[in-house]
Formats: sequence, structure tokens, C-alpha cells
Amino acid sequence: MNKYQYKVQGVDYEVEIEEVEGNIAKVNVNGIPFEVELQQPINAAKHPTIVKPKVEAPKPVAAAPVAAPAAAQPAAPAGSGNAVKAPLPGTINAINVKVGDTVAVGDIVLVLEAMKMQNNIESEYAGTVTAINVNQGDSVMEGATLLVIG
Repeated sequence: MNKYQYKVQGVDYEVEIEEVEGNIAKVNVNGIPFEVELQQPINAAKHPTIVKPKVEAPKPVAAAPVAAPAAAQPAAPAGSGNAVKAPLPGTINAINVKVGDTVAVGDIVLVLEAMKMQNNIESEYAGTVTAINVNQGDSVMEGATLLVIG
């Protein structure tokens, strides 16, 4: 695994390249796994620092916010009702409700960390939580269904 230090808009990032195959790179950015789609494939023979490790079982990898369009979200969220969606990509830091809880408009249902800021995600609907589609620590993309209120 190769480690690199990058600075983007004054913020330091530690990037570990796990694997590059064709135009897909599996990387860890500050310990968070991402799958990045490159504009052009990298030839590992020309870049000996990029080595494909032998892996017994594949690990789940979140799509990177800087990548090309993310993989499709699940076709339909579990539960019925109105979806509460992520307003921007980030990491789920807290889930303040559970399935069956009654919520009012404006209740803080989740906390989403994005760009080192805590964002309170408020319910836009009144009703009962019918499904929670994320776990604490999950990385989510903008527009991902976080939970459903019926």
C-alpha cells in the first residue's frame, strides 16, 4: 500500500492507494475507503509503485465524492412514506431516531458531517419513522435516502 500526503484548499489528506485496476482505484482518504474512477486507466507496469495486493475477500467500498457519478442507490427504500435525503455528501455521525418514532417537522433526525462541519438533518415531514437506511459511520452521497417518514 502506498501512502501519500495531499493538501487541498489548505486541508491535509493522507491517501493510501490499495489497488488500481484499469481506470478504477481503490483508495483510503484519512482512513475512509473510496472507489475512484480515473479519467484514463493507469498502466501498473509503467508505475511500479502501484501494486495490486492479493485479497481473499473483497471489502465494501463507498463511492468517492470526487469520482464520476456514483453507483445507483437501492431502487426503493425500505418502508413507505416520504424520503429524507442527504443534502450533500458526508458521513453519518448520529442517528437521533429509530423505526417507529414519531417526528414533527423540524425535528433533528440525523447529524451528517461534511467538510469537517456537523450538519443537523431536520425532518421535512411529520409522521412515523418507517425505515432507516444508514448506520452511524456510513459515508453517503448527495441525494441518498437516509430514512423514510410515513
